[in-house]
Amino acid sequence: MSFPLFLRGFLGVLVVFAVTTYLFTGSLWSTFLQTAICAVLIQIGYFAAVLFMVWRSAGALRAEVLKGEAAQSLAKEEQPAANVARLSGTPSSDHP
Repeated sequence: MSFPLFLRGFLGVLVVFAVTTYLFTGSLWSTFLQTAICAVLIQIGYFAAVLFMVWRSAGALRAEVLKGEAAQSLAKEEQPAANVARLSGTPSSDHP
């Protein structure tokens, strides 16, 4: 999620929360305090979500690297011996 999209939604939620809180309490001070607490809780949730996504992508990247290393080791084991060119002037042999 991009930051401008998050910020627009964040401010929209806070405005709706502030209006609703003011209609229920009738107090500007209580509305301001509760809206500030709501903003802090949303920020903590956003930070936790970003942290989780970074942790998950690091785990996926680590698994992909390990899978790539395993595939490389298998590929090395399955490769046939290299064909070596004969030196000129040497007799040919029937051995592989």
